[in-house]
Amino acid sequence: MTAEIIDGKAFAAGLRARVGELAAAFTPQAGRAPGLAVVLVGEDPASAVYVRSKGKATREAGMESFEHRLPADTAQDDLIALVDRLNDDAAVDGILVQLPLPKHIDEQAVLTRISPDKDVDGFHPVNAGRLATGLPGFVPCTPLGCLMLLEDRLGDLSGLDAVVVGRSNIVGKPMAALLTKANCTVTIAHSRTRDLPRHLRHADIVVAAVGIPHFVKGEWLKQGAVVIDVGINRTESGLVGDVDFAGAMQVASAVTPVPGGVGPMTIAVLLRNTLVAAHRNAGIPLEKGAI
Repeated sequence: MTAEIIDGKAFAAGLRARVGELAAAFTPQAGRAPGLAVVLVGEDPASAVYVRSKGKATREAGMESFEHRLPADTAQDDLIALVDRLNDDAAVDGILVQLPLPKHIDEQAVLTRISPDKDVDGFHPVNAGRLATGLPGFVPCTPLGCLMLLEDRLGDLSGLDAVVVGRSNIVGKPMAALLTKANCTVTIAHSRTRDLPRHLRHADIVVAAVGIPHFVKGEWLKQGAVVIDVGINRTESGLVGDVDFAGAMQVASAVTPVPGGVGPMTIAVLLRNTLVAAHRNAGIPLEKGAI
């Protein structure tokens, strides 16, 4: 048995196309395009690449991209003042402060200053609370993208056993909450879980987001499991995921590759969240299930 490869790149392209169509319909109704503001502090090379790609994708979707590049020695108060201005700017529907920030800046202080209604990254404690309690809000882009790939592959997830390997606020915890909402039976595991293979042997769904190259071995998986690999680890042999891809391909029914799996979904969902924010901010209803 050889698993199918889940093509996140193709799915993301379809999602971005739908966002573009809906953005084109929104613009004449609102008298403006949806707007995403991205703030980059410093010159971290990886962050700079992400910001460029997000700006390009935003413009391709027919949205306004507002990029704010600040020097690495920017004071925390000045960064917070910029966030306040963006909160008050009616042309801005979503605000994204690129992480990591320089060490002298308290990331939590900055992220919690973003209005929850413009928090398209879904990192604000208010949105985390909304997700945990089943209220509508913004969900972090990567786990929501993972859920979309799973539902596209499996349809209804009700009753399936899922293991999330990783417990970060950005991926692991919101992923577990989304799967619980989808009526899965969810186990949250991590690098210190005792006898991880025992948990994975019963999992219909495995989401690996632990940040350790090839941490999840193929022989640990249940036959026919669907595996979503969130990991992006730079090694001497190139980018690899948190899952032993070759081993998983011999056991699972479907696996996301690295790169080309979850990564493209993150930016596509960011655009989706910005579109949703634009409709809410403008008071224009978005048809349920449209995106």
